Parts: sequence; structure tokens; C-alpha cells
Amino acid sequence: MKPLFAERMSLLGTETAFEVLAKAKALEAQGKDIVHLEIGEPDFDTPKNIIDAACFALTNGYTHYTPAPGIPEVRETIAEYIRSHKHVDTSLENIVIVPGGKPIMFFSILATVNPGDEVIYPNPGFPIYESVIRFVGGKPVPIPLREENQFRLDVNELAQLITPRTKMLIINSPGNPTGGVLTNEDVKAIADLVRGQEILVLSDEIYDRIVYGNTQPLSIASLPGMLDWTIILDGFSKTYAMTGWRLGYGVMPAEIADRISQLMVNSNSCTSAFTQMAGKEALTGPQTDVDRMVAEFKQRRDLMVNGLNSIPGVSCLLPEGSFYVFPNFKSFNRNSKEIADYLLNDAGVACLGGTSFGSYGEGYLRFSYANSVENIQKALERIETALGKLK
Repeated sequence: MKPLFAERMSLLGTETAFEVLAKAKALEAQGKDIVHLEIGEPDFDTPKNIIDAACFALTNGYTHYTPAPGIPEVRETIAEYIRSHKHVDTSLENIVIVPGGKPIMFFSILATVNPGDEVIYPNPGFPIYESVIRFVGGKPVPIPLREENQFRLDVNELAQLITPRTKMLIINSPGNPTGGVLTNEDVKAIADLVRGQEILVLSDEIYDRIVYGNTQPLSIASLPGMLDWTIILDGFSKTYAMTGWRLGYGVMPAEIADRISQLMVNSNSCTSAFTQMAGKEALTGPQTDVDRMVAEFKQRRDLMVNGLNSIPGVSCLLPEGSFYVFPNFKSFNRNSKEIADYLLNDAGVACLGGTSFGSYGEGYLRFSYANSVENIQKALERIETALGKLK
């Protein structure tokens, strides 16, 4: 019998969070109590005004095809948001609405990276970056994010990785899995480094509303000369607790937007109409629910970091954004997957080994604190008890 699958499928990776979630659910089905700190999903409900807008759209005809790049009035709303929030001079011709954030990641790499082209990406970082680079035949080039640098990339080290084959640089700030945030000086230095080198920047800004300092993260597309060489990835899942709605968008040069729209035609046709109208309400309606959610995340972050740092053998930086912590477990002399499996099976705490996000994640675990204070406290007690048995 001939092989059933195309060879390219062997190049495609996965997202471990969903695998661990399935294992945790299986243990729950057997009667085990599990604290879920593995999945990157806000535990809040979508704000009511957004749900109401979707219901209104459904009952008022928004049940048909839309243009592949999205409904023009919604794209214009997004463009206005980008101009006011990210200070990027853009228009609806630069906006493509897609079902979730990942299609912008996938389509941008698929549309621009040729076999053999090099793509620099953060490591530890979101695993789908490397997966898609390999899938299209590109060469993944990791830029390490190190704890001693607050999990920010080192611009001098980045400069050493750029070659004539470099086609794209991926940056993610605030970052998954570390919660690290590039400083404005970092972003400006990156722009100075790549400007004029014909290197596309895919800037994953999906967490840029979930920050705990007083400074809004700087979008590299807002800097001189970068607008024509940047693709911004953003969406609604994290900021508005809309993970199940599958609604994201990209901001990019018009010629790239045309190609991304072409890929939409060949795959999804369009993003559902009523969810787009819900997205419009999310951006234009009250933002009090977002502010409340971020304030609650900050409280949970502080609880999580203080609790982890009180456990012998564990150290954890205070992240400046997202809803993840990335503590150091190297003192236990076990690899990160072993520790993660042990905590799931022995302590009933679901988390992810750091190598789920790349080789430079060895020795670390990722915990999502998108869970209640009560459950976080329960998890911390279980982690301390379980790790005490390893000493």
C-alpha cells in the first residue's frame, strides 16, 4: 500500500497545550481532580455587549458570505483602532480578517517564505512558528530568549543570526510562554538593525493589551520605514475572552494583503459575518471588562510568582505581560517534560514543559494563570508538596 499522507505532513508540528489538555481531561474522567494551568485561554466570559452584538447581527442578516478580507466597515474599524492604539498609519486595504490569529501566522509564512529561506523566530516561543517554517521548506533559525535578559531577545545576538538568506524575523511581545516584554529601546534597535535589509517582520502582538506596566508596548510598524516591511498579527481571543469565536486579523502592506486574501479564498472563503460584527463592537464598545480582566490577571500573576518563589528549588521572574509565568526548575535535575508529567500525574496540576516551546525552554515550565485565585492557591500547595518528594 502506498503511503497515505504527503511527505510534507511529517514536517508539521503541533501545540502541546492541547495534548496536555486531553491527558488532563482523561484523568478527570477517571475521577482525578485537576487544576488546569496548561491552556492559554482566559477563564472569563466574553463581555455581554459583544455577545449581544453577535445576536443582533445573526437576526439582521449577517449570515452570508463576506468579502475574503472581511467586511469593509469592520476592516475600517480595525484600521481606526490600529491608528489610535498602535499609532500605525494604516487603512482598510491593509487589513485582512481571518478565523483566529493563527491563519495570519500560517498565511504570512506560506505567502512569503521560499524553500531554503531563513526565518528567525523566538525560542522559547509559540511552537507554531517553527512548525509552519518547516512545513513550507524554510530554515528555522532560533533567537534565544534567556532568563538573564528577562526573556527579551538580545539585539547583538540577533545581528549575528542575519544572513543574506534571512527572509523574515518573528517577534512576539508580550511573549508566550515567558510573559517577557520588549522595551521600546529593544524595538527601536531591532528596527534599526533590519531596516533597509529587505527582511519582513512578523510582529505577533496578540497580548499587547495584557500588560502590567504603565507603558503601552511599542509596535515596530509605527517606526520610520517599517510599515512597508511589517505584518502585525492581532485578534480578539485574549483581550476580549473570545477564544471560541475564532476571530483575528493582520495588518500588512496592501500587496501582501492581496496574497493573504487569495489564500483565504482558497481555504476558508471568509470569516463568519456575525463574528466580525461582534469584533467591531469589541473595539468600539466599553472597555471596562478588559480593564477588569487585566487587573484580575495582575493579582493572579503576583500570587503565582510569589507562591512559586517560596517553593524551595524554584525561581520565577515577574512577567510584564500576557498571562503566563515561566519558572526555573533546573535545580531538580530532571528534564522539563518529566517534571510536567510528574506534576500532572502526582499533583493533579496540568502545565507544560518548557521544551514544548523550543530547546531553549529546557529547565522551565509554563503555567497559565488564567484560572481562579482559589485554584492557583490549590495548585501552588500541590506543587510544593509534590516537589518536596523529589528532594
